[in-house]
Amino acid sequence: MNFELLTALMAFAFVSSITPGPNNLMLMSSGANFGFQRTIPHMLGVGIGFVFMLVLVGIGLMQIFDRFPLSYDLLKVFSVIYLLYLAFKIATAAPPESKQVSTGTPLSFIQAASFQWVNPKAWTMALTAISVYSPTRSFESIAIVGIVFGLINLPSVSVWTILGQQLRRLLTSHVRLRAFNIVMATLLVASLYPAVS
Repeated sequence: MNFELLTALMAFAFVSSITPGPNNLMLMSSGANFGFQRTIPHMLGVGIGFVFMLVLVGIGLMQIFDRFPLSYDLLKVFSVIYLLYLAFKIATAAPPESKQVSTGTPLSFIQAASFQWVNPKAWTMALTAISVYSPTRSFESIAIVGIVFGLINLPSVSVWTILGQQLRRLLTSHVRLRAFNIVMATLLVASLYPAVS
């Protein structure tokens, strides 16, 4: 991979990783509700899970969608349903200090890594990255794309968790936290627009 292509790949990885999407909105919500430290497994699951998915897309999953276009449509439908469920869970999350029986927990590493497989933005990023920056789908070029995303994605998603943690200072009442969670859930649903349009 030449220098110009590598630079373009790094720019694409940064812009696609730092911009709002389901992962980042959920991380900001988790940072606000649970703090940075408790959200670390979620962040690692996003970063490592996405790179794993990206590599598998590069070494063969893309061909399945090429051969069976309906499989991609089914994935989109399942993704939308699952994201709507997650938005509901965020909107109805109880404050950490609430006396309700269920106060919720941050996503685990496995849950966050698994979520990449139903995240429309993650699929778009992976398919675009492989199509544009690894058109030959050689192992070397797929590995470079994976390494670049691995190095850029984790710091990018950490910014959203820190932002959520900082917002926690403003979310000192149950009313404010509930309003924040409803706004985050609404934004998560709005992030589905590119997938369904």
